[in-house]
Amino acid sequence: MPYFVYQIQEGATDLIKNLEKLADFETYKDAKNRARELRPSLVNDKTQVKVIFADNALQAEELLMEKRDEPIIAEWEK
Repeated sequence: MPYFVYQIQEGATDLIKNLEKLADFETYKDAKNRARELRPSLVNDKTQVKVIFADNALQAEELLMEKRDEPIIAEWEK
């Protein structure tokens, strides 16, 4: 299964995201290095570059579009 590198921009609402596939790699190390190269050149703070592991590009986009709960931060972790 390949590793995909995506650029993610926020859309009009929290449920909508603009995804752009930038590259795919067979090894995590190559994907991680490419993502690190791209992050300094981001247009604004609302744009992200992420690496995701999936069977294909469709599954990768579905995983990236999922709404996830915010992590719970305990008092001692602040």
